[in-house]
Amino acid sequence: MLKFDDVTLRRGPRILFSNASFSLFRGEKVGITGENGSGKSSLLALVRGELQPDAGHFTMPGNLAMAHVAQELDAIERPAIEFVLDGDTELRGLEAQIARAEAEDHGTKLAELYTHYAAIGGYDARARAAQLLHGLGFAPGDEERRVAEFSGGWRVRLNVARALMCRSDLLLLDEPTNHLDLDAIVWLEGWLQSYQGTLLLIAHDREFLDRVVNRIVNLEHQQAALYTGNYSAFESARAAQLAQQGALYARQQREIAHMEDFVRRFRAKASKARQAQSRIKALERMQRIAPAHVDSPFEFSFAEPPRLPRPLLAIEQQSAGYGGRVLLEKVNLTVYPGDRISLLGRNGAGKSTLVKLLANELPARGGARDDARDLSIGYFAQHQLEQLDPQASPLLHLQRLAQKLGQRPAEQEQRNYLAGYGFTGDRVFAPVGPFSGGEKARLALALVAYGKPNLLLLDEPTNHLDLEMRQALAMALQEYAGAVVMVSHDRHLLNTVSDRFLLVDGGRVRDFDGDLDDYARWLARSDAARRNGPEQSAVASVATSTPPQDKAARGTSRANAQQRRQEEAAARKELAPLRARLARCEQRLQELAAQARELDVQLADPALYAAGGHERQLDLNAARARIALEIEQVEAEWLEVTEQLERAADA
Repeated sequence: MLKFDDVTLRRGPRILFSNASFSLFRGEKVGITGENGSGKSSLLALVRGELQPDAGHFTMPGNLAMAHVAQELDAIERPAIEFVLDGDTELRGLEAQIARAEAEDHGTKLAELYTHYAAIGGYDARARAAQLLHGLGFAPGDEERRVAEFSGGWRVRLNVARALMCRSDLLLLDEPTNHLDLDAIVWLEGWLQSYQGTLLLIAHDREFLDRVVNRIVNLEHQQAALYTGNYSAFESARAAQLAQQGALYARQQREIAHMEDFVRRFRAKASKARQAQSRIKALERMQRIAPAHVDSPFEFSFAEPPRLPRPLLAIEQQSAGYGGRVLLEKVNLTVYPGDRISLLGRNGAGKSTLVKLLANELPARGGARDDARDLSIGYFAQHQLEQLDPQASPLLHLQRLAQKLGQRPAEQEQRNYLAGYGFTGDRVFAPVGPFSGGEKARLALALVAYGKPNLLLLDEPTNHLDLEMRQALAMALQEYAGAVVMVSHDRHLLNTVSDRFLLVDGGRVRDFDGDLDDYARWLARSDAARRNGPEQSAVASVATSTPPQDKAARGTSRANAQQRRQEEAAARKELAPLRARLARCEQRLQELAAQARELDVQLADPALYAAGGHERQLDLNAARARIALEIEQVEAEWLEVTEQLERAADA
């Protein structure tokens, strides 16, 4: 269907990729990955016909119906739903023909046109357009608002809806999740899974790629390579390739050992709640994928805060809003060092409002607030990029901040700091105005972290960040000693960082005892309830006092208590084998971890890779693989037994 034959593509004098040869077939869903500037968007422009190969040939059938998301949308006066309907060009063309035939009173022609109109779903087109708008987060009534009334982010959503409205054979999407919140991403994910055409997708959301695509085209080192499977399968294949490069092997083993140690430490302190189990699974997955990112250009950590008071911050019965509108009512929240809190909720529910309230960027309406004396907040806001000075370089931004903090570090020290965020060489001296969105986001994050805050408030920190930087951010947040309160639509980041979810809904903030799959189910139920109207629920009244019991009642109560004690004793006896299995699993995991560490030490010995050591390399690698497999099996058993104990406790 789409054939790349020795294709080379340049941007000015720089080669993006060369000698690319691969074919993509009808119905495949293809993720295009690579660092910023590797040529992902240029590849889509080549498919759209906006660029031509500098060498080689690209071919595709000429009769394909292609849809893509426009990067810009002018402030036009057209109603939103009409703008979305314009995406179906065949429908609009047919409507124009029908109008002409009606004006000419051409009965036979009208009959043919209306038959065709019904065949392409013309009668339910408006309903489909409304469903697209609703799925992407637009409120009832928004469909009749003029495009000019919407902000830039919402216009991007309109462009996405318009592209989806087109009944296409080939759909090109360039970072469609950037301006979507989590519920809209979940909806789009489901829509794309059922899409029948061929999809070419650029996205920096690992979970989104995993659930949507079945092939990966990865661009790196001026080469394009095709992989079968989703993003996780690509990472596994890439990790195996990197393991063959001796220079990276030792670092890869250090990353594996580091993540294994982190998973063990988290497991030791985690509760047995479903959310904690989900976090353990996410960390184990990160442990497996860490070797695929050992050559990442980003390697940083959040510095240890000088002080960690307990608690850092407490608010009680505080409300917040804008103008005459109250968005949040009577919020109670206490934040301690080590907390990892993520906020869930629909767009507009008040997640960013809560972060601003915690950051003291928004005045509270009533209630009380208690800040620790040594509280130091690092606040990354959605508009953080707009506050950068376009004429100043990354180094100058950092120097100004250091001066504001009363510091006078050496220039080399600051350059080393910026290098961890991907700013090296002459890039540290370049004005940030022409920087990409990803580069600006990295710089803004570096500035937030520079002051060594003990409370990080992050409002959509991954917007514009590529997959490598998101991975580095997740690793850094895990090791951070302070507290994190975060809003993000990146499910991988939420899964691997969060210990606690708060649901912001209906003006209230409450704990959400579940994982992100539970949240997706909550969204679906909530949407269904909205469509079906207010729920009718009967509330049972509870007596505030208990009347005195007569003798017979007291006897019955004692018998019931004795029966409960017997049942509890039987339950403990029944659960004893499970607890014994759990203890054996934990003991075996400790033994395997010790063996793995010993093998890693041997494998990291440079002498092993000298002449004559090949056979021993193979033996040690085989032993390490066997231990890794057994660890995975024992951990799976540990999780299974833990879940059985949880179910028994809930019964």
